Amino acid sequence: MKKLAIATAAVLLVAGPVTAQNTTLRANFGEVRLNAGFTPDPYTVNIQAGGSRSASNTASGCVGNVSDAPDFEVTYTAGSLPLIFRTRSGVDTTLMVNGPDGRWYCDDDTGEGVNAQVVFGKPASGTYDVWVGTYNGGVNPATLMISELYSDN
Repeated sequence: MKKLAIATAAVLLVAGPVTAQNTTLRANFGEVRLNAGFTPDPYTVNIQAGGSRSASNTASGCVGNVSDAPDFEVTYTAGSLPLIFRTRSGVDTTLMVNGPDGRWYCDDDTGEGVNAQVVFGKPASGTYDVWVGTYNGGVNPATLMISELYSDN
C-alpha cells in the first residue's frame, strides 16, 4: 500500500489545458466499459504509442509526443478500489489522461523503468480518455494496462 501512496503522489495533476487534445475524437485503439471488480485484471490493449503533437502543448507538466485523438477510452463505474493506468513498452513512454472531472493527469517514468503510470486512488465514475506518448518521439508498439490492483508487474 505504501507503493500505491507514493505512486499516487508522484502523478502530476494539471488543472487547465493550454491547448487540449481533442477528447471528442474517436479513440485510435477502441474503447471499453469497465465496472469495479472487472476481470481480467489487468485489462490490456496493444497500441502504437506516440504521435506528432507535443503533450506539453496540452497541459503544463505533460511530456512526450501524442496523437490528436485519444489512444483509448475507458468508461468506468467506480467502486472502492483504485484505478491504475500503466504502460509497457521497449521505449520510454508517457501517459496523459483526461479524467471525468475534465482535468489532465500526466506521468513519465513513475512505473517500472521507463514506463508511465497514472493512479486514481479514489476514482470517479465516468470517461477517462488516455493518450500514450513517446518521450523521444516517433511511434512505437506499447501495451496499455488498466488495473484496480497495484502491482510491479
